[in-house]
Amino acid sequence: MAERRLRASATGLGSWPGRDTAEAIRTIRGELGDPHVPFLPELPDRGVGSDPVGRTGSLLVELAIDVQPHGWRLVDRPGKDLQRARSLLASDINVLADVAGAEDVPAKELKIRLMGPMSLAAGLYLHNGERALLDYGARRDIAGSLAAGVSEHLHRVRAAVPGADIVVQLDEPDVAAVMAGTIPTASGYRTLRSVPREEVTSAWRLVLEALKEAGAVETVIAVPEIEAPIERILSAGADGVAVPLKALTTRQWEQLAAAVEAGKSVWAGALPTETPLPRTAAIVENIWRPWRQLGLPAASLSSLRVTPSGGLDTMVPAEAKAALTKLTHVADGLDQLAQG
Repeated sequence: MAERRLRASATGLGSWPGRDTAEAIRTIRGELGDPHVPFLPELPDRGVGSDPVGRTGSLLVELAIDVQPHGWRLVDRPGKDLQRARSLLASDINVLADVAGAEDVPAKELKIRLMGPMSLAAGLYLHNGERALLDYGARRDIAGSLAAGVSEHLHRVRAAVPGADIVVQLDEPDVAAVMAGTIPTASGYRTLRSVPREEVTSAWRLVLEALKEAGAVETVIAVPEIEAPIERILSAGADGVAVPLKALTTRQWEQLAAAVEAGKSVWAGALPTETPLPRTAAIVENIWRPWRQLGLPAASLSSLRVTPSGGLDTMVPAEAKAALTKLTHVADGLDQLAQG
């Protein structure tokens, strides 16, 4: 993991409104200067190939995907849908290189987002129209293929921003349902059997180790707060956890406190994605109150990254920009508390 940060920082989770990649990257990098963490945005408004499953699926090695009415499906050979996803991602990285190359003082870090292996398996379908999550062999192949594909991806991103440390966020929006056995079948009449917890941990560990070998300085797994498996994420080898704060239980706050005390990274999803945005002081207090109640020192607030509670693609670009500005103000407020 990267050297411990001395200041609280802000970043976004990945998705961004609109279709103009260059403008999105310029806005994000303009708002999130050091010590904050700019990110390579995803613009789902562009359609097929810009969605999370297609974007991460385009990195798979020796597994091809295409789009069917029910979603992305594993197929025998690459087609136009996969080519579109790969082309969009390559174009985004080229635009990133152009924007970053024109900066007088490039950012020290860059975050990229990938879908994690469990949610990717839940979002991909087999030839028979059922989710790949149903099949142990498919789950194993997807995790292995993703682990094999991240090295080349990180190499291309690092070439676009020479000298920047690469931070990777693995998104697992479906993992609680995967482990609870509540993911519906294709028919919707029943649910898929739960995936063993140790298999989930092993899949994460495989991908996380590949990311670290490829040069990622920090790896974080992002999950919803409901049934968030915080301890399992950290036991898999992640450097930290990203989670919305709104509905965290006391037990989950205690788990986050233990993570902070162990030197792990906590990304606090503190900013709602609805407008109007809350006051900065209110957001800071929503973090500081449970922090204080858990007996954590104010100084440890400087270890936090603050994020929106979800993607910003539901906003218009001006609102998304304002959200990033608000997050940097929240980070500043946390630093003021940390410094006493």
